[in-house]
Amino acid sequence: MRYRTLGSTGVQVSSLCLGTMMFGRWGNPDHTDSIGVIRTALDAGVNIIDTADVYSGGESEIIVGKALAGRRDEVVLATKVSSPMSPGLNERGASRRWIVRACEESLRRLGTDHIDLYQVHRPDPATDVDETLGALSDLVRAGKIRYAGSSTFSPSAIVQARWTAERRQREHFVCEQPPYSLLTRGVEADVLPTCETYGMGVLTWSPLAGGWLSGRWRRDAGAPSSHRTRTMPFRTTSAHYDPDVPANRTKLDAATELAGIADEAGLTLIELALAFVTTHPAVSAAVIGPRTAEHLHGQLRAADIDLEPAVLDRIDRVVAPGVDLNPDDTGYGAAVLTDPRRRRRAASR
Repeated sequence: MRYRTLGSTGVQVSSLCLGTMMFGRWGNPDHTDSIGVIRTALDAGVNIIDTADVYSGGESEIIVGKALAGRRDEVVLATKVSSPMSPGLNERGASRRWIVRACEESLRRLGTDHIDLYQVHRPDPATDVDETLGALSDLVRAGKIRYAGSSTFSPSAIVQARWTAERRQREHFVCEQPPYSLLTRGVEADVLPTCETYGMGVLTWSPLAGGWLSGRWRRDAGAPSSHRTRTMPFRTTSAHYDPDVPANRTKLDAATELAGIADEAGLTLIELALAFVTTHPAVSAAVIGPRTAEHLHGQLRAADIDLEPAVLDRIDRVVAPGVDLNPDDTGYGAAVLTDPRRRRRAASR
C-alpha cells in the first residue's frame, strides 16, 4: 500500500480510502460480514475510512464504529454532513444548528470522541458559507473534529470558502471530495487544479463510475442495473443506467474500449480505473466502495500499480481530459442551473 500526504495537513493516508456507503441496508445488511471487510482493509494497509451520516440512515456509521473498536487510533476517520436525515426541514443542510447536532449524533454512532475529517456532503445554497465555517471552526476548537472538508463543491465554491475562511479567521477546508473516474473527467479542468493551488487534499468518489468500470459490462452485455437505484434515496437514479440515454450508450462504448486497453496492459478494468485516478498528482486517495470481501480484494490489487505513459495516452484518446461523458454523473447541479426560480425573472404583472 502506498501513502500520500493529505494536502498540506501532514497527515499520511493510503492511496485507497475505504468508502462504507455499501455497508448497511443500502448494500450489505450483514453487520458481521461488513465489519470483516473493514478489518481486512485495515490489515491490508488502508488507513483512511470515509462514511456519511446519511448512508443507510446512520447504519453505516454504526458498523464502522463497531469495526474500529480497539483500532480507532490506526485510522483517519472521515464522515459527512448536510444530506437529509429525515423529513424534518432542519435535519439537513449546513446551518450551525444542524452541523453541531449532526456531529454529536455521528460521534455517538461511530463510538468515538472525535472525527478526523468532517466534510460538508454537498453545498447548501440556503446557508452563508461563513455560518458553515463558523460552526466547523467551533467544533475544531472543541476537539470534536480535527479538520473540515468539502464534497462535490464547484471551483468557485471552493475559492469562496477559502476566501471567507481567510477573511473571517475561520478553519478552512483542507480536503475536497469530487467524483472522478475514467468516464467522469470534468474535475481535471478546474476542481483538481484549484485544490492544488490551495494545497488541499483530494479524495475522489466513484472511481469505478458507479459500476460502469467493474469489468462486467460490454456493448454486447448491455449497461449495468445498479443496486443503488433500488435502495438509495439520493444522487443516483435509473437515468444513470438507462441504456436508451445517449450519454449512457457513449459510456458503454468507452467502457468496452477501456476494457480492451486494460487487457492489453495485463490488468483488469478495475485495476486500470483505480490506478488511473490515483496517478493524478492532485489525488490523495481514491474512495473504493466494496460490498463484499471479494470486491475488496479485487480493488486492493490496484494500490501498487503504475500506468505507463503510453497507456495513459490511449485512455486520453477514448475519453478526452476534462470531459464528463454524462453530465448527470457529476453528483451536484448548481441551483442557478437546476432551479428555474434562480435563473428566470419573475413575470411582470
